[in-house]
This record gives sequence, structure tokens and C-alpha cells, in this order.
Amino acid sequence: MRLFDTYIIVDWSAARTPKTGRDSIWICRLGIDGETALNPPTRHAAREILAGMLADAIANGERVVAGFDFPFGYPAGFAVRLGLEGAPWRALWDEIARLVEDRDDNHNNRFDVAAALNERVCGGAFPFWGRPVRMESQFLGARHHRRHDTDGLLEKRLIDTWMVGAQPCWKLIGAGSVGGQVLTGLPVVRALRDDPRWADRARVWPFETGLGLPDDARIVFAEMWPSWWKVCPKLGPPNDKAQVRTVARIFASADRAGEIASWFTPAISDAEAKQVVAEEAWTLGVTAPRLRATQRRGALAAPHPGPLPAGGERECANTPNTSPRVRGEGGRREATDG
Repeated sequence: MRLFDTYIIVDWSAARTPKTGRDSIWICRLGIDGETALNPPTRHAAREILAGMLADAIANGERVVAGFDFPFGYPAGFAVRLGLEGAPWRALWDEIARLVEDRDDNHNNRFDVAAALNERVCGGAFPFWGRPVRMESQFLGARHHRRHDTDGLLEKRLIDTWMVGAQPCWKLIGAGSVGGQVLTGLPVVRALRDDPRWADRARVWPFETGLGLPDDARIVFAEMWPSWWKVCPKLGPPNDKAQVRTVARIFASADRAGEIASWFTPAISDAEAKQVVAEEAWTLGVTAPRLRATQRRGALAAPHPGPLPAGGERECANTPNTSPRVRGEGGRREATDG
């Protein structure tokens, strides 16, 4: 029996102007009535599309998993350093939503927000880094500050250390960066989760569910990483479109095979689980760490339990390889300053 009826996969963008095509927002919805792939030019338009998809699913009695390609949390201790109270993850989401200004035309203040958060954490340019050439700020450096070993906040979350190629959420600009996507994406997920039409049935995994999947969660929001799997290029172009279509099919295939339930219960220690559930989050589908090539040469690694082949175009279905990438190439990215 499948756990979900509808799978929504979102490739996010922090661009400061409306944009379509490569390196922009792509949304794939895969349900019992077929597949839809959309490329809204702005985050405002994307939020409206996603709200419409969720409203339709609830009206039809469907259960939904919605995966977004950016981290849902920061390394442990960030909320405390900001002086926030309450559940760390929710306090951070609320604070970021309060600070981020994101207009209908995609203009946003993410770099200013990062600088302000740095100032609050240490009175200087830590932990966020990366800024546009035209921006000057004593609280946000253009390059990596190299201060994680001395200033009390780790560079990466636990889950990021499991995924070769995953970038730190503090990195705001440059190849592989994901920091801007987090700052502009979390307020959208927060608004969708809190929508009064379904708030009583929506849950953010694993913050509100623990490392499991309660029956009352009819809409499940989770972070995911498309680069964890090899993408079928024929489902694009561009690659962003191919990624969301591939991952939606992988989710559906794993659900049909009865394997997706295990994705919600990664095998980590009790102490790690406490940290993940309270603050750091986890990436759905990652159930074992991926070793670098140099590490694998020194030890035999158990094969990663990847999902069964997803359905799709014949060219990809004949010889699918939906196991995790060997090296993690093609990581979360936001290559321009928008």
C-alpha cells in the first residue's frame, strides 16, 4: 500500500529578477492523474502554484509529500547564538521570515539579512559568507572566513557530512552555494505549512514528526537533494527540469515498492536524532553516508540502499540507475548573485 498519492518536487532559486529556463525554479507534480512540470519566473508565482497543488490534493483526499532542494535547518547552536527562544527550528524559520523581504518581482534582501544575522552572532562577518561584488559590508565577507573551528558554529550539519558535494548553508554565492535558497525558501515553506486551509494536517519532517511518519500528516514537507540520484537527462532540458521529474518518479517508485517509509527513519544515534529533530533537519532519501572515492579505496563500503528504478521515458527506464551518485557532482547551487 502506498503512503502517498501525490509527489511534489521543487528546485528552488534565489534569483533577484524573474527568470525561467536554466537555474530557475522548476516544480514537478506527479499524481494519480499524471505529471505536470512548471517553470514559474518568480518565487511569488511558485508559492501560488504550490498552494494550488496542495489545495487540490486536500480537496481530493490525497496525501502529499513535497520535497524542496534546500536545507530546512542550520548547524546546531545557531538559534541560541541569535538569542532566539522556543523550538530552535521554528524560531529560526519565524525570524528569517520576519527579516527577509522578497518582492513579487524577485527583488530580495537576502545578503542584507545574512549580514544582519552575522552581526548578531559575533559582531563581525561570521558565519555567513559570500556577497555580490557591488556590495560592501563589514558584516559579510566576499570569501570564506575560515572561522568555524574557532567561533563555535560548525560549517556543516550532520546530514551534509553524509552527502559528498553538499554545500554549507552559510555559503551565499558561487558554485554550489545554497545559502540564498535557504533564506528565500524557508519563508515560503513556512507560509505553505501554516496555510489555515490545511495547517492542522500539514507537518514538516522531521521537526514536527520525529524520525517517522505519523498518520495525521496528510501534507509532508521535507528537504531533498536531487543530486543524491543520477538524473535522466531526457526528462529535460534543462537539467533542472530533468532533476525534478526524475526525483518525483524515484519517490513514486520507492513508494510503490514499499521502501519510502524507511527514508523517514534514518539509522542514526539517539543523540544525533535529537539534534536533527530539534534543529538541523535531514534530507529525505539519504539513509546511509556516501564515501568519497579515496575513502572507498581504503575500505569496502556497503552498497547504498537506493530506491527501485522509477518509471519514465523508455530511454531512461530501460537502464535506470537511481542509486546515489558516486561522487556527489552537481551539488546544490546558486551560481549567480542574482
